[in-house]
Amino acid sequence: MHIDKKLLRNLFFVAGGCVVLAWLLLDTERVTALLSSIWGLFSPFVAGAAIAFIFNVPMRAIEGQLEGIKKEGLRRGLAIILTILVMVLVIMFVVELLVPQIGLTVDSLKERIPAFVERTGAKLMEFMEANPEIKNWVYETTDLEKIDWPSLLQKALTVIGEGITSVMGSAFSVIGNVTDAVVNTVISIVFALYCLSRKDILARQGRRILYSFVPEKAADETIRIFQLTNSTFSNFISGQCLEACILGCLFAVAMAIFKMPYIPLVSVVIAVTALIPVVGAFVGCIVGAFFILVNDPFQALTFIAMFLVLQQLENNLIYPRVVGTSIGLPGMWVLVAVTVGGEIMGVGGMLLMIPLASVLYTLAREFTDKRLAQRNIPAEKLECRPPQIKSSFQQNKERKERIRLQKMREQLKKKLQNEKKK
Repeated sequence: MHIDKKLLRNLFFVAGGCVVLAWLLLDTERVTALLSSIWGLFSPFVAGAAIAFIFNVPMRAIEGQLEGIKKEGLRRGLAIILTILVMVLVIMFVVELLVPQIGLTVDSLKERIPAFVERTGAKLMEFMEANPEIKNWVYETTDLEKIDWPSLLQKALTVIGEGITSVMGSAFSVIGNVTDAVVNTVISIVFALYCLSRKDILARQGRRILYSFVPEKAADETIRIFQLTNSTFSNFISGQCLEACILGCLFAVAMAIFKMPYIPLVSVVIAVTALIPVVGAFVGCIVGAFFILVNDPFQALTFIAMFLVLQQLENNLIYPRVVGTSIGLPGMWVLVAVTVGGEIMGVGGMLLMIPLASVLYTLAREFTDKRLAQRNIPAEKLECRPPQIKSSFQQNKERKERIRLQKMREQLKKKLQNEKKK
């Protein structure tokens, strides 16, 4: 009896897949623990690969300026050193700009907040005196004489004691977590440096493995998708950083024109938060408005109005040209990607989902164009204003009418021919 080895292998894989699927569905706790352990093992390397990918964006530009150096190893090493130096200088510039301003802002807030609270309390009391019905309602709903202050104090002391015990008990675990974080950070940085220095070799090894296991056409398409993903993510990172710098400079200039306080602090905060798509700038606006509110409430309102104007300029002019064209994703889908990514993975999901959505959007458009070409769909049906499509009943009725008219023409033609013969 002849046994088909290919069929037997396929049955074995199907049976194994069913067993694994049943295990995943029936033992979810153990599967979750196993996946968490695997993620904890490989997370430093995933983080290192992400760091290497981000650093590779400026590194390619720097390496392109070092084409005069013939030795590839020397050029690559010098490009890595210069990239790290540039990133460190940028971080030092931001910290050097923010730390003194934060200190001055905190000192200023310490001086101004008591007066601000006093003014706010006075305004509130004036409002209460002007509206006695609200004042009476507040006094009726909050009877201060009936509050058991000793009991509240005892409960507060109990909560504080339990909190201190809990903090002392978790101190050792915190130290362990910090140690693990430091070790994982070091591993990620070392792995990122290795990826940057050996990126060509790693790419070649990946292609060799891919072509050795996957059919050539499928491997070609996979590599094309990877190239598209790499280009989209790189353009998004560079475009997002450039857009944040432009927005921070716009706010600095506008705040200087209106003579607002805390210009360096607020403009840098807005530039940093603008790295988070769509919602980041609003976070910066809230922070900046709070700082200015303590100093001058009217200027805070002016700042909010200025933010709305600059935000419209940024959304309609700067972002579509700087970021939108680089990733090829319409604004509507950017909003969807940010919302979905934020719900799944928080801020990191927002940054990850936009270029990923752009890749999926491009692949879906290519697939759609291919299918339309194969099916020979008329071009006029794909326009923004397609022709009116009639129901099947109307189409059958019109077809029967055309057939009837055609028969009438043929009968009339035959009749004329017979009359000529006579």
